[in-house]
Amino acid sequence: MSSVNRFIQFNNETIDARQLMHYETIARAMTKDLGITINERKLIEFQPEEQTISISVFWRHRSEEVMHKGRLSDIYLLTEGFWKYFSIGAWLDYLKDRDNNLSKLMDQLVFCLEEFRLMEYIQKRRIGTRKIFIARVETYLAFHKQQLNVNLQKGFLADAYISYLYISLYEGTINAKGPEAFIQTNSMIQRVYDHISTNDSIDLAYQLVNFLTEYISTDSILQFYAILSPNTLMSKDFHYHQGMKDSLKGEDERKDTIEEVFRSWHRENEQERGVHLQYELEHGTDGKAEQNVNAEEGREGHDITETGRGQSAGNTKENLSSDQVEDKMGSTKKAGKSFGYEHLNVIYEEKRIESMLHPHTKSELQTIRQEQAPFVRAFVHEMKKRMEQKKVDKRTNLSKGRLSTRMTSIWTEERPKPFYKKDAPSTRLNAVFGLLVDGSASMQDKMPETQKAVLLFHDVLRELNIAHEIVLHYEDAYEATETSQPNTFEWIHRLEDGQKDSGQNILAMEAHEDNRDGFAIRWIGKRLETRPETHKFLLVFSDGEPSAFGYAQNGIMDTAEAVLEVERKQISILHLFLNEEEPTDEQINLFQLIFGKKTATASSMERFSDETLRLLRKMLQHVVKS
Repeated sequence: MSSVNRFIQFNNETIDARQLMHYETIARAMTKDLGITINERKLIEFQPEEQTISISVFWRHRSEEVMHKGRLSDIYLLTEGFWKYFSIGAWLDYLKDRDNNLSKLMDQLVFCLEEFRLMEYIQKRRIGTRKIFIARVETYLAFHKQQLNVNLQKGFLADAYISYLYISLYEGTINAKGPEAFIQTNSMIQRVYDHISTNDSIDLAYQLVNFLTEYISTDSILQFYAILSPNTLMSKDFHYHQGMKDSLKGEDERKDTIEEVFRSWHRENEQERGVHLQYELEHGTDGKAEQNVNAEEGREGHDITETGRGQSAGNTKENLSSDQVEDKMGSTKKAGKSFGYEHLNVIYEEKRIESMLHPHTKSELQTIRQEQAPFVRAFVHEMKKRMEQKKVDKRTNLSKGRLSTRMTSIWTEERPKPFYKKDAPSTRLNAVFGLLVDGSASMQDKMPETQKAVLLFHDVLRELNIAHEIVLHYEDAYEATETSQPNTFEWIHRLEDGQKDSGQNILAMEAHEDNRDGFAIRWIGKRLETRPETHKFLLVFSDGEPSAFGYAQNGIMDTAEAVLEVERKQISILHLFLNEEEPTDEQINLFQLIFGKKTATASSMERFSDETLRLLRKMLQHVVKS
C-alpha cells in the first residue's frame, strides 16, 4: 500500500469520492444508463470506450458553492444536452469535409455554439437548472475576458476569437470588445438564436472561419472543449466473421446521438468479455462447440465447467504433485463483473495461511496472551455484565406462566389471561464479525503490533462465543499485467472454524506486495451477507490508501463505492488506520472520503491493540442495546 504522502503537490489533491458518487448518481439518472461512471479531467468530455463522462478540473480551487454548481452544470450539459441532442452524423460529415488549416479553431467554435444552443434548451425543459447555469456562465465569462486580453497581447488570434465568441453569446455582441475583424462577425453570431440543430452550429462555424481566414493564419493553440475526440468515433472498425450469429453482429446504420454511441460501445464490450478462445478469432463465445449436441450459448462471466488436458507423458495426473493438480484444475477464480468494473481482470485465490509449528512461535504466542489476558478478562466481564443488566420487557396477557398482581381481568374479561413471562437474557450475542487485514509491503514494519491487535480481537470474540473471520489480502505486484492481476486471500480464521484457536496462524501473517481494497471489501462482504446473524460487522486494518496494478487513479473512488455497497447489505464497516505516528490532516481527510466518519486512527504502533478494543466495545455495545 502506497503512502498517502506524495512528492508532487499538484497530485496531492484527493477526489471527494462520496461527492463524485453523488454526481455519478445524477448522471445515471439523467442518461438512464446504470453503467455510466464519472471522473475528472482537464476538460468536459465523453469516453464511450470506457463508459465514462468527465467533468472539468476548471472548477477546483473555487468556493464550495461555485465548485458544486459548476460540476453540476458540467453534468447537466453533458447528460441532458450533448448526450441526447448532439448529432453524431452531422459531426462525422463535418470531420470529413472541414479545412485542416484551422481545424482546431473550427472544432472549438462548433462546440462553443452547441454549448450555447443546448444550455438554452436544457433551461427551457428543466427550469431548476437555471441557477446552476447562471453560476457557470458568470465564472466562464470572467475567465474568457481575461483570456481574450492575454491572447490578443500574445498574438494568438484564433484563441482570442473563441473567447470573443463566448462573450458575445452570453453578454451580447454590443458588450464584446475586440479587433475590428472580430466585430465584423457580430451579425453572423446573432444567427445563433435561430439554431435548432447541430448542423446549424456547423454551418455558422464554417461562415465565421471563412470570414476570419483573411485575418487569422495560425490555428488555435489552446483547447477549451474536448466533448468528443475525432479519434474516438473513427478508431474502431468492427469486423465479424461470417460464422457469427446475427444477434452478435453490429448495426450497420450510423449512430446519431452520443447516447447510441455509448450503448453501442457497451454492447460490444459486453460481447468481448468472458471466457473466449483467442487464437485468430476476433470475436468468440464461451459456449461449447456447435457440433456438440449439448451445445449451449455462451454467457459473459460464466465459470469454467470443463477442463481439458493434453496426453503427453509429462502432463499426466500421476506425474504431478497434489498441489500442481489442484492448480491445474482451477484453484484460482476470475473476478468478472461481480466485483466491479475496476476488477474485471482480477484472478484470485482463497487459501489457508501456512503456519509453522515452531517452539519459538508457541512461546511468543503464550507471552503475548499473558500480556493481554487482563484486558481480555476485563472486556469479556464488562460485556457479560451489560448483557445481564439489559432490561427485558415481560410478555403479558398469556394463558400460562407467572400470575400477575393485577387480577382485574378475571372479572372484566370473558376469557382472562392473567399470566406473564420474562424472557431470559441471551447468553450469546447475535453478531458476526469480519476482519480484513492489509497484507501490502508497507505493513512490514507494522506487522508485529498488528499481530497483537488481531490476536486480541480473536481471543475476545472466542471468549464471547461470537462467529468471526480474519483474512489477510494482497496482490502479487510482480505477476500483475493488464490482462491478469493475481490476488490472494489468506484465511487466518474462517467463519466455519467456530471457536477454534487460530493464534499460531495470526503470528504467521506476513507482508507481501500490493493491496486492492475495493475488491477485498466486496469479497468479504459477499461472505458476511449470507450469514444468519442479525448484526454484521466488518473491521478493516490498513496503513494507507489502495495501491495495485492500474488502480492508482481509481482506487480511492472504487474503495468508497465498495464501502457503500457493503453498508447497503446491512453490514457495518469500521476502519482502523495503522500508523507509526500521529496522522496528518491529509491522511484523516483521505480516509474520511472513503469510510465516512467510521474511521479511526492509532497514534502509534503501541496503541493498535487499544484502538482495536475500543472499536470492538463500540460495536458490541450496539448489539447489546438492540
